[in-house]
Amino acid sequence: MQEGTTIYFVRHGKTYLNKYNYMQGWANAPLTPEGSAIVHASGRGLSNVKFDAVYTSDLARTRDTARIILQENLVTDPNIDIIQMPEFREVFFGSYEGQDSVKAYDQVAKHNGYESADDMRKQLDNAQIMNAFSRADRSGDAENFSAFWHRVESGLIQLVQKHRDTEDTILLVAHGAAIHYIIENIIPDFKATHSLENASVSKVRYYDGQFRLDYYGRTDHFLLEE
Repeated sequence: MQEGTTIYFVRHGKTYLNKYNYMQGWANAPLTPEGSAIVHASGRGLSNVKFDAVYTSDLARTRDTARIILQENLVTDPNIDIIQMPEFREVFFGSYEGQDSVKAYDQVAKHNGYESADDMRKQLDNAQIMNAFSRADRSGDAENFSAFWHRVESGLIQLVQKHRDTEDTILLVAHGAAIHYIIENIIPDFKATHSLENASVSKVRYYDGQFRLDYYGRTDHFLLEE
């Protein structure tokens, strides 16, 4: 077996925009106290995993999440660099950023000819909904799925090329859609059955030229303070 690498994908902690149910793609919002506490719990559950490299998107919520996880870690170099990569940002919602999610989805549904947001969700998958937002965005800035995936995939390729033969263990803190589509596209026949919770962990190993999924969206490792 050739040398490979292991990637721990972690979704960022809950932010205030998550709490208020506002659209959050490239918009920055701080972690809530509850969100930080859950990240600490996730970090404690990973405290004996030695990370050789740490990556995040360049949005504050992923960087802050990574810092908390490293605070809880017992075996990783405390001076390890956190490398920020814009390639791993969440999808950009353009002029819908920061808007009430219910209202935004209703507007997008109507613009695309659906009776309601629920009707749109029943008929479209998540990638198609990205395209619906892109079509409805009056600014023309919202990413469609092709632009989003091209960006995220380029970041993944950079990571794999750098670490593929190192036996490194990588912490990658990113966003729900980014992690979801990375794993669905690299793991044959895998289809996610649930959304990723904040601070959840998905573990992927790469060796012999193939990706293998150990688990997806794990939260049962959370260790709350006694």
